[in-house]
Amino acid sequence: MTGPLDLPKGSWVSAYLVLVCGVPQYLMGRVTIRHQGRRSGWLLLAGWNLGNAAVVAGTLLTAPYVVDVGGALLLVSLIAVLWALLSRQPAGAARTISGAPRWLLVAVLLILIISIPIGLVLAHVRAG
Repeated sequence: MTGPLDLPKGSWVSAYLVLVCGVPQYLMGRVTIRHQGRRSGWLLLAGWNLGNAAVVAGTLLTAPYVVDVGGALLLVSLIAVLWALLSRQPAGAARTISGAPRWLLVAVLLILIISIPIGLVLAHVRAG
């Protein structure tokens, strides 16, 4: 699919946008609808999208410090969602995530949180 554009990192970008940017954004949206206010949800969305844009731009431009800034924004966003998911809900709160879906989402968030520092190190190794 990225062959006609002759982009050396086109396959990476397309996979990144779907697997790291898109899918977690949907999952985080589900959490913020249930656990956070409207304003914090928009701030989370802005941080997530700016972070991903910085990671993609920094990778394509071989600018690892831009990738670092993007990774920091992503970490802040992921930790905020994880905090909201693990915090206790008031008694009788409507629309809560519980059981296996909740712990599956916690696992996905933890995997992403752990993978970001690894990706940042790889960005510096590939740039140098």
